[in-house]
Amino acid sequence: MSRVYKHILPDVRKELSAWRKLASQIPDPELRMQALSSIDTKQFHCQGGAVYATIDSPDRNVLIRLIVSYQTISDYLDNLCDRSTSMDAEDFRMLHQAMLDAIDPDALQHDYYALHKELNDGGYLSDLVQTAQSCIRLLPGYTAALPYIRDLVSLYTDLQVYKHIHPDLREEALLNWWSLHKHRTPHLEWQEFAAATGSTLAVFMLFLAATDAGLSDDGAASIHTSYFPHVCCLHIMLDYLIDQEEDRSGGDLNFCNYYKDTEMMLERITLIVASARKDVTTIPSTPFHRMIIEGLLAIYLSDPKVSEQQEVVLASRQLMKGSPLTRIFFFMNSRWIRKRLYKQL
Repeated sequence: MSRVYKHILPDVRKELSAWRKLASQIPDPELRMQALSSIDTKQFHCQGGAVYATIDSPDRNVLIRLIVSYQTISDYLDNLCDRSTSMDAEDFRMLHQAMLDAIDPDALQHDYYALHKELNDGGYLSDLVQTAQSCIRLLPGYTAALPYIRDLVSLYTDLQVYKHIHPDLREEALLNWWSLHKHRTPHLEWQEFAAATGSTLAVFMLFLAATDAGLSDDGAASIHTSYFPHVCCLHIMLDYLIDQEEDRSGGDLNFCNYYKDTEMMLERITLIVASARKDVTTIPSTPFHRMIIEGLLAIYLSDPKVSEQQEVVLASRQLMKGSPLTRIFFFMNSRWIRKRLYKQL
């Protein structure tokens, strides 16, 4: 936590300030608004993701720059798709090609706005992709990590396409997509699999692992298996848990709404927490990964939105039981960070 306060949070703010300056110069007003909004309202994603750069290593600055650029792509595109006048699946897929290009240092860039109404971002998205690629080229073990990262990003892209199309079509599309992949996670409900594909945590962990020149295929595979699906699923289900009222008001899809009742939802999330804790015992530095899990619970359950939803307050109390580390240390730290450090850039 000392490194987080002393190095990570200031460095993340510095990176985001630079991206915000570029975003403010985007010629198209709609793209400019969404780029600025994604930074101003979702900077906590970058701050949380950058915990994977807490290693005491010369690679820390590379990892911070990589994580911030990649997460900023994700948040910007999510805003474009969430608030877009378009509901064209191919438009969304072309936009998210940027994420696939960003994780491949040899990829040639595409015309990401080819099917989008608004076109001129002044090179903003291209600069984000190039920055991620340039950072990746500095990771000596990336060759071993790339196939597993590509798998995760391909699933993420599919999810973003299907969950943003017309509301009358998206559930059927998601179920059809799940039918192609449910053999990978037969114990999960369809919405839980979808949630797992929506997390960037496994990608960040593989970025960190790729700082080791000795990373093997087996090592990368074990990280992929340890994070996907349960750690990733927990991440996104907690996000949906606290956003239920907001999504209800905005008419947005929320995976928590697909459980028959709150009791079932809590039972399933509690099971996912236990599975995530068990999974990370199979890879090195288990205490670090356990910290990630406990930190996720603290970050999301300390969000001010929790207190505004009685159902979520009750869920929060249940999920915090039996985990004093979360309840006392990470919970209080998360509240402190939100009050003191989560400022508009």
